Amino acid sequence: MRRDIVTEAVEAPAELLEKTLETTQLLGQKLANGKTMQRTRNYWRSLGPGLTTGAADDDPSGITTYSQTGAHYGFQLLWLSALTFPLMAVVQEMCARIGLVTGRGLAGNIRVLFSRRALYACAVLLFIANTFNIGADLGAMAQGVQLLMPQWDFFALVIVFTVVMLGLQIFTPYERYARYMKWLALALFAYIFSALAAHLHWATILQQAVVPHMSFGRDQLLLVCAILGTTISPYLFFWQTSQEVEEQIAQGKTTLAQRHGTSADAVRTMRRDVWSGMLLSNVVMFFIIATCGALLFGHGITSIQTSAQAAEALRPFAGGATYFLFAVGIVSTGMLSIPVLAGSSSYAIVESLHKQGSLNKKLRQAYAFYGVIIISMLVGLGLNFLGINPIKALIWSAILNGLIAPVVLVFILLIAGNRKVMGEWANRPLAKIIGWATVACMTVAGIAAIVAVV
Repeated sequence: MRRDIVTEAVEAPAELLEKTLETTQLLGQKLANGKTMQRTRNYWRSLGPGLTTGAADDDPSGITTYSQTGAHYGFQLLWLSALTFPLMAVVQEMCARIGLVTGRGLAGNIRVLFSRRALYACAVLLFIANTFNIGADLGAMAQGVQLLMPQWDFFALVIVFTVVMLGLQIFTPYERYARYMKWLALALFAYIFSALAAHLHWATILQQAVVPHMSFGRDQLLLVCAILGTTISPYLFFWQTSQEVEEQIAQGKTTLAQRHGTSADAVRTMRRDVWSGMLLSNVVMFFIIATCGALLFGHGITSIQTSAQAAEALRPFAGGATYFLFAVGIVSTGMLSIPVLAGSSSYAIVESLHKQGSLNKKLRQAYAFYGVIIISMLVGLGLNFLGINPIKALIWSAILNGLIAPVVLVFILLIAGNRKVMGEWANRPLAKIIGWATVACMTVAGIAAIVAVV
């Protein structure tokens, strides 16, 4: 009897300790999960202009270029997705930093510090290039819907998309509009999921992606130029800078004096935002090239002209899920990128003319700003009714971007490296090296594109 009592006396604390440990472990897991969720929420809240700018880079025209790259050359040019990431991230970070420190858009800074003639030329060429791009993207979106609803009329769809996007830009308050664009950026995951649904041989793809391959043929050089042009695009420079300013205005900093200068915390948050957005953009580029390289090039299908054709061609090999996700992605990315194209043109032109322009303002407060957006959208719409070949429109857009990008990049580097303007946030040596390397790449790409077309 005494032995039982002693045994119970020994075992009871042991059982209690075991239960206590189990409870503590469960609580620890819950706390860890809670902390993970909180970190995820904080990370998501910190994302904004950088995420939407990076996502807008993968517009339907960009998707067409990446699809053509995979279909024509398989995995040969997959390495470009890794090469362009640091180049575009560093440049976009400079643009964002200029907006944070100066409180002005990019065109406004160029107007104050440099020749206005050069700025006017860049703004006009940007407007033309973006308008061509808008027209091609509107057509691609209509074709994307027709993949799912073949009976719907192409021209009716183009008109509906134009009206809807104009309404959102003009009549939606900026804070709500910014949230809408942020959530819409997640549509890019459709291309990642479409690749995963296709069950590709990832070991082979990753091996091919590490080693650069180039044949230096005319068509391949032109495609490389198109990739650089659609990835490191002038419209992104103007949009990124102005969106940082828009965020400050939304916080109540309505005067230039209130917006002048920034803090270490703001720069740290901005960098996380920008690099996250550019990473998403390049990851999507990687998955699109990989999918089309494995399934289209692998089956001898190389004559892809549009993103809709790419989706159609993928269907027999990848199944309905990949086809559906590709089609949805075309429409969603168009909804995100077309307002960015039109908005960047408007920021560039209005700031060049030293007029007021902001998405935080209502129509009656910024007729010039919204007027440029309306004209750009309507002309882009009209291109679809004129029967202009969308591929030719994109080629001309690429040529114009090839002319604009190096010039604007030089302005960006000179502003971001100017200590009188940027103070302690001026470019450091590594940023300067990468920045000027990007100028060199874009200059060579622009010259090559013009020579190849002419």
